[in-house]
Amino acid sequence: MEETRLSASKEIEVRFSEVDSMHIVWHGSYALYFEDAREAFGKTFGLSYQHYFANNCYAPLVELHFSYKQPLLHGQRARVDIAYRNVPAAKVIFDYEIRLLPDDSLVATGSSTQVFLDKEFRLLWSNPPFYEAWKKKYNLL
Repeated sequence: MEETRLSASKEIEVRFSEVDSMHIVWHGSYALYFEDAREAFGKTFGLSYQHYFANNCYAPLVELHFSYKQPLLHGQRARVDIAYRNVPAAKVIFDYEIRLLPDDSLVATGSSTQVFLDKEFRLLWSNPPFYEAWKKKYNLL
């Protein structure tokens, strides 16, 4: 049986506040672009930070990786593509691609990993019930 692939996209336009003195996107801005993509994914698939909070969990980032392929410049438009990576562990892992618009050339790739904490900030070693239900809804179990 083929696994469901969950993905979303978010278009961005590079603002002056996101670039360095060379007008190239500052490396720290990529974390914000990935965050924007996670929010778009959450709205599309019902896996937002508010959903975690409503289910008495937090989901902090514990890993964040970037690989830069070409510079992104002030005023350029790009699309951040996010894809959910299904794993059995109590983690939420996403893969990212940032592509320049309109030519779709690859700017950067990356990934992020989040874990689950309870409201007392203790690590959850198994998937919380709401996350298991979410995975079942999208045929990910």
